[in-house]
Amino acid sequence: IRRPPRSTQGVSSAASDVYKRQQHNDAIWVAVKTSHVKPGKGGAFAQVELKKIPDGTKLNERFRASETVERLRLDNKTYQYLFTEGNLASFMDKETYEQIEISLDFIGEKIALLQDGMDVEIESHEGTPINIALPDHITLVVKETEPTVKGQTAAASYKPAILENGLRVMVPPFVQIDEKIIINSEDLSYVKRVD
Repeated sequence: IRRPPRSTQGVSSAASDVYKRQQHNDAIWVAVKTSHVKPGKGGAFAQVELKKIPDGTKLNERFRASETVERLRLDNKTYQYLFTEGNLASFMDKETYEQIEISLDFIGEKIALLQDGMDVEIESHEGTPINIALPDHITLVVKETEPTVKGQTAAASYKPAILENGLRVMVPPFVQIDEKIIINSEDLSYVKRVD
């Protein structure tokens, strides 16, 4: 395990709640899950589930309260999604108008939510993108769903619907074909119908 030398400015793992993004073992890692453990005997430690960027390898690591981790400096910029060609998605920096291309494999499931002209936040480290954050809510059109049965209320169970981008989500019974709905980009859950 690579710990920062004393001359390097590190952050105490106890004080920092273990940073979400950190450099560890000469790679960039994202803290997926963190729990603080205080055993009856011995010192407290943070049990952290880490995910390696960009390949997604997982690692469980313990950091004692006295240890430090290197804080990762990230650049956050707003980009506009332009188009997808082959296995690459193109984005434009909204300040400099420079374009970058990112592999669809890196974007993952989020690619289905991208819309022309959508603003996204791209986190990068030394010029290498490590995360793409979409808007919290995305508006899409319902293309297929079951018809509403008279007398059904909003309290009834949700029904499946297929959206314009091919995603399958669960919606309340009152949602009809060709209506616009807002979904949460994190968990693809229904938020509300657009008036």
